[in-house]
Amino acid sequence: MHDWIVIGGGITGISLSYELQKAGFSVLLIEQHQQLQGGSSLGYGGISYWAGSTPVTQQLCREGIARQRELSNELGMDTEFREIDLLLTLEPDADPKEILAQYNNCWIAPTLLNAQEACDREPQLNPKGIGGALLFPHGHINLDSFVSAHRQALQKLGGEIIYAKVDRLLIEGDRLLGVLTEQGEFRSSQVVVCAGAMSRSLLKASGIRSRIYYTHAEAIDTEPVDLELRSMVMPADTKRYQLEGATTNIDQDSIWDIAGHELLPPSVDAGAIQFCDRRIRFGQLSRVLTDPYAAIDPIQSEAAIREQVSKILPKIGELKGKWRNCLVSFSSDNLPLVGSLKEYENLYLFSGFTSPTVYVPALSRRFATYAKGNPDDIIPLLSPQRFLSYGE
Repeated sequence: MHDWIVIGGGITGISLSYELQKAGFSVLLIEQHQQLQGGSSLGYGGISYWAGSTPVTQQLCREGIARQRELSNELGMDTEFREIDLLLTLEPDADPKEILAQYNNCWIAPTLLNAQEACDREPQLNPKGIGGALLFPHGHINLDSFVSAHRQALQKLGGEIIYAKVDRLLIEGDRLLGVLTEQGEFRSSQVVVCAGAMSRSLLKASGIRSRIYYTHAEAIDTEPVDLELRSMVMPADTKRYQLEGATTNIDQDSIWDIAGHELLPPSVDAGAIQFCDRRIRFGQLSRVLTDPYAAIDPIQSEAAIREQVSKILPKIGELKGKWRNCLVSFSSDNLPLVGSLKEYENLYLFSGFTSPTVYVPALSRRFATYAKGNPDDIIPLLSPQRFLSYGE
């Protein structure tokens, strides 16, 4: 029997598994897919460590970027970490002062560029399609490489990985015993759910409510190209975050358990990133559908993405590529859900990360230390039970 079973092997699950194993626990990681399928498979890989706006998030940002800078050496495999410019584009008719005000509380303040200055930084930008840009220092990793490096390091330390679908939690009375998979039962002292957007339905199957929500994210991946994109480009007025904020009304939480609802119209945040191997990922279209398995028309989606990206990055919007989609989880207050659930003291949640590349490395290490019995000043603040005051 293992000390910990970790459900989900994306960026959250693999990072937490590694830190728990390194801390001296025996870990079994259970992941459904050998090839990444969830949010870790389609993320841009940007590390927005500048964005912390409270003492807690700024502390995690400091720890998160420091951790990302050292992980390649520690793991013995390159995560492709690099420091890059982030350009958050303004719409042509945007009021720069109004947009800047949205970033007033950031740990690192942006530099406001006019359209020409932004194009000097990033020649692929269309000067007629933007009103300027906010410049931030940014980090970037390849999420596939991040996961692979942690997987290799976890197994070197003696951690185990199996690829199987978790059908349900094994519960006896008031105690969680482990999980049931297509490969049989696996038991452990503690179970932690790191299944991203699928965490909600997995827990619901055992009668456990969780305030995890998700958007359907869509983007286009190219093959390696000669074209060079120097910066990571995203919009300053991010519609995805507006969608997230508009879909987490406490009074309407139950609608997320009923498939077939589209809570808001889809939106596109026009942006792009080029990876070290010269592939480009551009998008992103976000949909708020309550069915995680909802069918989406890829032709219509690809056309919508290309139309919006071409206004900002015309040459990139024309590149041949493959449409892809995944689920992206989030919480109702933009803080992750980290800690034990009220139903079972040995069942934990580690999910709902809006900025996983920043927060996951820092919180994985903190969680492992906390699990050893050491006090932590941040982990209790992120408990899933913080929403109990709303009447759950």
